[in-house]
Amino acid sequence: MRPRLANVAARLRPAPVSILSRVFTVNAVVFGAAVFVLITSPATVSNPATVTEVAVLVVGLVVTLAVDLLLLAAVLAPLHRLAGLMSDVDPLRPGSRAEVSAWDSIEVIALARALNTMLDRVETERRESARRAIAAQEGERLRIARELHDEVGQTLTAVALQAERAAGDEETQRRALADIAQTVQDSLNDVRRIVRELRPEALDDLGLVDALISLCARVERQNALRVARKLDADLPALTAEGELVVYRVAQEALTNAVRHSQGSQVSVTLRRALDGMVLSVADDGRGLPEALGQTNGMAGMRERALLIGATLSIASPPRGGVEVDLTIPGSCVR
Repeated sequence: MRPRLANVAARLRPAPVSILSRVFTVNAVVFGAAVFVLITSPATVSNPATVTEVAVLVVGLVVTLAVDLLLLAAVLAPLHRLAGLMSDVDPLRPGSRAEVSAWDSIEVIALARALNTMLDRVETERRESARRAIAAQEGERLRIARELHDEVGQTLTAVALQAERAAGDEETQRRALADIAQTVQDSLNDVRRIVRELRPEALDDLGLVDALISLCARVERQNALRVARKLDADLPALTAEGELVVYRVAQEALTNAVRHSQGSQVSVTLRRALDGMVLSVADDGRGLPEALGQTNGMAGMRERALLIGATLSIASPPRGGVEVDLTIPGSCVR
C-alpha cells in the first residue's frame, strides 16, 4: 500500500514552474481582474473626470497594485529565504542546507541544489584541510621528538658517561673533558639545526635570496646531490608571508628531491616575472611517484600557495625528473 500511495502522491505533486511564468501569471490575473471589473462595473468616466471618478480610479489602482505586490512577494519569498540562508551560513556550524518544496519554482530549486552542493564541497574541503593540518603538525612534532631523543638525548647521555669517566687520573680527566667539550659542541650544533629547520633565521636576518643560498648550500653539504642555483639580483621585495611561502616551498621541493628523486642534480631558480616572481625547483631524477602526490608535504605546498594567491605547478617534464613551479603574484610585492 505504501509504495502505491507514494506513487499517487508523486503524480499529484505539481511540476516546477519558472519564476517568469509565475510573475506573468500573477500580473495577468491581477490586471485581467481589473479589466473585468471595469467592464462589468456600471461606473463610467466622464470628460473631464469628476473628483469622485478620479478617487475611484486611484483607489482601484492602489488596490490592484497592492494585490499584485502581495502575490509577487509570495512568488519571490523562496529567493529571500535562500538569501537569508546564505547570509546565515557559518563554517563553524556545518549542516545548514537549503530546503525546497514542491511549490518552488525551477530557478529556486536549481539555486537551492547548487547552494547545497557548494556547502557540501566547502565542508568537505574544510574537514580535509583540518585533517591535513593536524596530520602535518603531528608529523612535525614526531620528527622533532625523534631528533631530540635520538641525537640530543643520546649526546647528553654520552656527556654523562664521559663525566663519570673523568673521575680517573689526570690524563684520563684531560681526555674526558676534551671529549665532553666536543660532544657538547656537537649537541649545540644539532639543536641549532633543529631550530633552523623550525624557523629559518637567515630569512629574518638576511632576506629571501640569502636564505635560499644558505638552504641550497646546506642541502648540498649534507647530501650527495649537487644543487645549482640561479637567483636574480633585481628581484622585488616580498611581504614577510610571501617570503616564508617561497622559502618553505623551496625547502619541501629540495627535501622531496633528496628523498625520492634518486637523481644527481637539482636546480633552484628564482626570477622576476611580470609584476611578481617565479620559483622553480627541478631535479634530474626518476620522475614523480604517484604516491608522492598524496603526501602532506605536497598538500602543504599547495595550501601555502593558496594563502598568498600564488599558483603551484608540480609536473614531470618529458626530459625526466620533477619540476615544481611557484608563481607569486604582484599582490605579494611590498
